[in-house]
Amino acid sequence: MDKFVIEGGHPISGTMRLSGNKNAALPLLAACLLTDEPVTLHNVPNIGDVQTMGELLADVGVSVERLNTHTWRVHARDVCSSALSPQLFGLIRGSITLAGPMLARLGQVQLPHPGGDVIGRRRVDTHFLALNALGAEVDVDGAFRLQSQGLCGADILLDEASVTATENAIMAATLAKGTTILRNAACEPHVQDLCLMLRSFGARIEGIGSNTLVIQGVDRLSGGEYTIGPDYMEAGSYIALAAVTGGELLIENAAPEHLRMVKLVFERLGVRFEARGEHVFVPAEQSMHIVSDVGGAVPTVYDAVWPGFPADLMSIAVVLASQSQGTVLIHEKMFESRLYFVDKLIWMGARIVLCDPHRCVVMGPSPLHGDEVESPDIRAGMALLIAALCAEGESVIRNVRQIDRGYEHVEDKLRRLGARIERVTT
Repeated sequence: MDKFVIEGGHPISGTMRLSGNKNAALPLLAACLLTDEPVTLHNVPNIGDVQTMGELLADVGVSVERLNTHTWRVHARDVCSSALSPQLFGLIRGSITLAGPMLARLGQVQLPHPGGDVIGRRRVDTHFLALNALGAEVDVDGAFRLQSQGLCGADILLDEASVTATENAIMAATLAKGTTILRNAACEPHVQDLCLMLRSFGARIEGIGSNTLVIQGVDRLSGGEYTIGPDYMEAGSYIALAAVTGGELLIENAAPEHLRMVKLVFERLGVRFEARGEHVFVPAEQSMHIVSDVGGAVPTVYDAVWPGFPADLMSIAVVLASQSQGTVLIHEKMFESRLYFVDKLIWMGARIVLCDPHRCVVMGPSPLHGDEVESPDIRAGMALLIAALCAEGESVIRNVRQIDRGYEHVEDKLRRLGARIERVTT
C-alpha cells in the first residue's frame, strides 16, 4: 500500500492544467452502452475510479481501448452479460450509472451493491423509482434485479435531486418509447456533459442545465467523439491549496462559470480568486479573514445541490477555515459521516468542535504540525493532503489509494508546483 511523505510549509506556485471531470467520465463511459457504434472520449482522467469503470465494461464484453493516456475508444458492439462483477462493482459508487444504459440496451440487468466512499448512507431508492416509472420491474433480494419488456416515457418527479439517479433516468429515457419529463433533476456540470454527449449522438433532450428535462425517445444512437469538461472539484482543491500555502497559482482552462458558488463561499472563508478568460488566477499571500454575517453573526457554510456549494468540497472548506482568522459553522447537510475526518485535523493542531455528524465549528487560524494520518475517502484524503502541505514539519498520509481514485498523479502535479512530496510503497 502506498503512502505520501510530505514536508510542509512550502508555497504552492506556478501554472497547472486540470484533469477531466471524474464525475462526468463515469456516466459518459456507462452511456457508451447505449450505442453499438464506437465512441471516442477525450480528456478522460487517468484515475482509479475510471480504470475500474473501464474494467466493468470490458467484463461484460465491451471493447475498451486506450488510444493514449487521456483518450479512450469504447465500442459496445456486443454486450455478453447482464450481470456485473460484484468485485468491481463494489469498488466505486459511479458503477450504479450502468443500471440505466444496460436496462435500455438489454432489457435486464443484475446489480450488486455499489461501493465508493464511506461517508454515510447513500440511498439508491431514487434510481429504482425512476426506472420503475419508465417500465422496469425491480426485484431486491441480495442483489438488485431489473428487467423490462420495453421502456416507455413517463412524467417523473424525482424524490431527491440525485445526480446519479438523474443520469440513470436520462440514459434509460433516451431509448424509451415516447416522451419523458424528468422533474427535480440534478443539473450539475457533469449531468450537462452527459446530456450534451448523448444529444451529439442523436438523443433528443431539451432543458439541459435546468431541473426539468424533456427527453424524446429515439430508436437508436450513433457513435462519435466527445471531450469531457474540466474537473471543477480539482479546481476548488488547488485554489484552496494555493491559498493556505501562500502561493500564486494559475489554473488553465478551468471553466470559471462552474466555480461561481465556490467563489462566493471561498470569499466568505477569506480566499480570493479571479477569472481570466477561461483560466482562474489565485493571488499570493492572501489575508484569509472569515467574513461575518450581517451584524457580526458567525457565518455558516453548507452544501447543496447545483448551483449550491458542492458537497465534494466540504472537506476542503474545513481545512480552509482552519487557516483563516475567525469562526465559522460548517454544516454538511448531505452525508452524515463526511465530517468524521476532522479528528485527524485536530491531531494536527486545528481548533475544531464536532457538534454532531453534520456540523462542526472551526476557529482559526491554527498553526498545523505534521502528523501521520490515514485517508478515509477521496475528498477527505485531499483535504488532509492540503493540511499536510501547509503544516510545519513532516506528515505521512497512508491509504493514498483513496486519493488516487479521484485525483490524477497528484504528487507529480504538486511537485511541479513546488511541493515536497514523495510516494512511498510499503
